[in-house]
Amino acid sequence: MRLAGRTALIALITGALVAGVDLAACKRTQVPAFRATPNACGEPVSGIDGWQIATPESVGLSKSALCPMVKWLAESKVDNVHAVLIARHGKLVFEQYFTGADEHLGRLAGTVAFGPAVRHDERSVTKSVVSLLIGIAIDRGWIKSVDAPVFSFFPEYAALRTPEKSRITIRDLLTMSSGLEWHEIDVPYTSDDNSENMMDSASDPLRVALAPPMAAEPGQVWNYNSGSTEILGAILKKATGKDIDELAAALLFAPLNITDVEWYRHPDGLPHAAGGLRLRPRDLAKIGQLILQRGAWNGLQIVPASWIDAATSPQIMGEALYFYGYQFWLGRSLLNKRDVAWASAVGLGGQRIYVVPELDMVVVVNSGMYRSERQGLVPLRILDRYVMASVEADQSK
Repeated sequence: MRLAGRTALIALITGALVAGVDLAACKRTQVPAFRATPNACGEPVSGIDGWQIATPESVGLSKSALCPMVKWLAESKVDNVHAVLIARHGKLVFEQYFTGADEHLGRLAGTVAFGPAVRHDERSVTKSVVSLLIGIAIDRGWIKSVDAPVFSFFPEYAALRTPEKSRITIRDLLTMSSGLEWHEIDVPYTSDDNSENMMDSASDPLRVALAPPMAAEPGQVWNYNSGSTEILGAILKKATGKDIDELAAALLFAPLNITDVEWYRHPDGLPHAAGGLRLRPRDLAKIGQLILQRGAWNGLQIVPASWIDAATSPQIMGEALYFYGYQFWLGRSLLNKRDVAWASAVGLGGQRIYVVPELDMVVVVNSGMYRSERQGLVPLRILDRYVMASVEADQSK
């Protein structure tokens, strides 16, 4: 995730001011008007990837409450949303695409007509996928536990180790509470002093992630740190001998019939664990459905249910009003005057998977609002003002 400061991180979630850029070489461009693709108000495309298709009404959603959302997004000149998908009771019931400006990891990609077959940058949603891989690796015995010391995996970096750093565990990385000094949300990304900028441009990103001194006790203070996820990716390679893209392809994507995948790489050739994944929105929804089903898919337990439970439960206080799990954000919405909890994978620019267990529902949003002050607001508005409003009263009890 690349943001300009703590205010920008809050904006990623809540919609407050964002002033950051994604890559130093990126130029600010005027966003053109957007238009919806011609499918009739969210009617899903059938027969292409194994998704069961149904109507919103058949699963207790009001289509008439969703169509105004399509009109809003199609006519907006500032809210650069590219896709909105809804799955409920295991069926894809709403799928709407738009045309708009996009970027590929910060490099301008022009105007793109999005649809079921078009991949999208998922940015820090990638972190949640890495969490799922850690859960699989622990279940298979490749990694002993979440309490395994991080530096035990990296004897080649023994010179960076201190008695304080020896106490950092995998759990601390998962909860963004390693205690390592890391300036990703308090220093502009355009600055050479931004920690993620230094890591991403380094010939040895892992060294940059492991090198900082301790600023707090492990497990005590949440501090958004993409280096933590890069270390998790390196631990997976140490434990399995495979890069994370290979692991994900074999252990996660293949069982879900996800075949069209791209993964950005660091200068050293390793896949970008903190934000490099590109997927089709329908495949992103499959990942959300897998989480909703507590790691099971078509009778196969892909990720341990206990891991899903832990990853999407509050582990530490995050930013603003949000709890944080194992690389997942945890929040709530209001439905019929009661709290409805959700877990979310969150990526820069408005990338979201909302998993809402109480409603047996998954909502996916892909957007190109990488530098927009509305990138946090718009996905929440989609969820709260339209999707929640579409839940029929007798179905929400």
